[in-house]
Amino acid sequence: MPLNTPAADPTRMGVGRSIAVLTSGGDAQGMNAAVRATVRVGLYTGAQVYFVHEGYQGLVDGGENIRLASWESVSMMLQLGGTVIGSARCQDFRTRDGRMKAARNLAKLGITNLCVIGGDGSLTGANQFRTEWSSLLKDLVQAGQISGEEAQKSSHLNIVGMVGSIDNDFCGTDMTIGTDSALHRIIEVVDAIATTAQSHQRTFILEVMGRHCGYLALVTALACGADWVFIPEMPPDEDWENHLCRRLTDQRARGSRLNVIIVAEGAMSRDGSPITSEQIKKLVTDRLGFDTRTTVLGHVQRGGTPSAFDRILGSRMGVEAVMALLEATPDTPACVVSLSGNQAVRLPLMECVQVTKDVTAAMAEGRFEDAIKLRGKSFENNWNTYKLLAHINPPDVKSNINVAVMNVGAPCAGMNAAVRAAVRMGIIQGHSMLAVHDGFDGLAHGQIEPITWTSVSGWTGKGGSMLGTKRVLPGKMLEQISQNISMFNIHALVIIGGFEAYVGGLELVQAREKYEEMCIPMVVIPATVSNNVPGSDFSIGADTALNTITSTCDRIKQSAAGTKRRVFIVETMGGYCGYLATMAGLAAGADAAYIFEEKFNIKDLEVNVEHLLEKMKTTVKRGLVLRNENSNANYTTDFIFNLYSEEGKGIFDCRKNVLGHMQQGGTPTPFDRNFATKMGAKSLLWLTEKLKECYRHGRIFANTGNSACVLGMRKRALTFQPLADLKEDTDFEHRIPKSQWWLKIRPIMKILAKYNIQLDTSEHADMEHVIKKRSLLK
Repeated sequence: MPLNTPAADPTRMGVGRSIAVLTSGGDAQGMNAAVRATVRVGLYTGAQVYFVHEGYQGLVDGGENIRLASWESVSMMLQLGGTVIGSARCQDFRTRDGRMKAARNLAKLGITNLCVIGGDGSLTGANQFRTEWSSLLKDLVQAGQISGEEAQKSSHLNIVGMVGSIDNDFCGTDMTIGTDSALHRIIEVVDAIATTAQSHQRTFILEVMGRHCGYLALVTALACGADWVFIPEMPPDEDWENHLCRRLTDQRARGSRLNVIIVAEGAMSRDGSPITSEQIKKLVTDRLGFDTRTTVLGHVQRGGTPSAFDRILGSRMGVEAVMALLEATPDTPACVVSLSGNQAVRLPLMECVQVTKDVTAAMAEGRFEDAIKLRGKSFENNWNTYKLLAHINPPDVKSNINVAVMNVGAPCAGMNAAVRAAVRMGIIQGHSMLAVHDGFDGLAHGQIEPITWTSVSGWTGKGGSMLGTKRVLPGKMLEQISQNISMFNIHALVIIGGFEAYVGGLELVQAREKYEEMCIPMVVIPATVSNNVPGSDFSIGADTALNTITSTCDRIKQSAAGTKRRVFIVETMGGYCGYLATMAGLAAGADAAYIFEEKFNIKDLEVNVEHLLEKMKTTVKRGLVLRNENSNANYTTDFIFNLYSEEGKGIFDCRKNVLGHMQQGGTPTPFDRNFATKMGAKSLLWLTEKLKECYRHGRIFANTGNSACVLGMRKRALTFQPLADLKEDTDFEHRIPKSQWWLKIRPIMKILAKYNIQLDTSEHADMEHVIKKRSLLK
């Protein structure tokens, strides 16, 4: 691909080309972020970009429905749910006649690049359109509707899809645009219902969307610790009615005041007959006499403002889509851009559609295990984790192992979810679990007590740290700590926390030479709003903080839009790590984000001020600038505020906001609950294996490097990395990893804010295949 040599100038890639963007099918939050990014990156490359209003219907009707887009026309779109350019279910496009009209409208305008944001139906339609393109043009020339020259100019059509669907039902993609926001809506409702159900000892049945896909139901069940979940991919066993009633009775007997049952709207039994929420309600009321209520969520799930994740997903996908369109050749298959882990990938559209159809076929043929496998790794992990944590009764045989769990560093949302998952998984493994209060301080002073299955119930949705946490490091208390490890007979340790958890873990490992008691397996689970723990791309709590900052910035922008000509300077947390400032900048549509990792000087500040002065001449008369708290010792928030105020005199005025500790609070987002639950569970499974390896002559002895690890998310998988091995990649003075993946996303933020910078296109996502995964199942 000649375009892909680093020499190719990205700002010239699109010159002389035209791109059209449309949204089709059911709407999803985050579609606007994708439209905004497609338009702005298209314009940045020098291409002409068109909006197609009302989906395929607009493509068929043409005229006013297809209009040129400008930079300002996508302003203030990021925080809006739904799709601003409209979407419609279109019958006309299903006929060849309708597609002829659409082809004529595109050929007349010389548009040969189409970006479609929608579900699998919309994308299949786009592919069919592309396959027929040359024959459609031929017919149009014969009918005299377009000239031979117009047909020549538009000889082939490139298509790139982005999946916008709240059901997350498209195979090959980890997350579709809108899924995370839909989970936000659902969890808000679950949390609200839980409080009223607690008051009355009720059973609540909650029906969520997902006709053919149980993703929303499954993640909701995992995130709220539901008693039962019904999903289409895995119908319950024959005798489920009795089983369900037993489970609910058990939970009540254990002192639980509330039962939650989650049902996907497409839930069915083994024989393919539907299982409805009303049916379950009747069963529970008739058999058990429990006070039972049903709530059907419906379209609430599609509504509301997109979450930070969906805005970033939409924006990153938009950039990738434009690059894929401009790099496509007549031989490249139509592709979808998506995220796998935190990497942008391109997948052949029809392969994904095929696997998605295979899931439906597997379900229809009763091959349910296959259906879950075909849905992909993350769906399968969610299912397995849910089954383990919700259903199993503790084993009769005890392992005689004591595992201690503690929180270290500043509190963050999601810590309690990780503790709950670790405690329950430990109990399932037959271990006795111990809670350590107040971090290493508590470990040194013996604030240690047993923690049981029921003592952690309801913890997934609680913010902060229920165990209590402190920043104190163990270095000066090693003597007391080793005495307590021996006194309480602790055989393994789970440390959940931020950078201090990593450093503290390291200090314990280094103390193994002197204190034999420290020779036990340990695992550090990263949990901090700053996302600065080495060995992990994400840490628990960062997503919640990011959403808090983003929603605050939305309100600030709204106030600025009212007063006009106003620039807000907002200071975010993060220590020396610029993750929050950068990601919030992308999610809130900031004009600049100052961080420690990307050095800046007075010239850069001057360029930013100039940029805002230019912006005030357009119709968008407001600015948003983020600054990480430790980005520069001398260019403080006050300094930047004063500089902007002085330089903007007479053109714009300034206001500043320091967000402070609100970023550490709040109830955890669905992402943090789910992530924490998986990490907590996985850490205990790993410790159980390690304990078996380290058991010698009737005791535990672990002194190898790989018996003390950080459990982190790396690109696409959760991996265990020895604490000592990560020292190389750590800047201990500034408490950040030396290499950080998200720095590559910064240029996107600048381009979307209209800075004319170079985008590195040399490292683009290659086309990957999903079909090979299928052959493994045969």
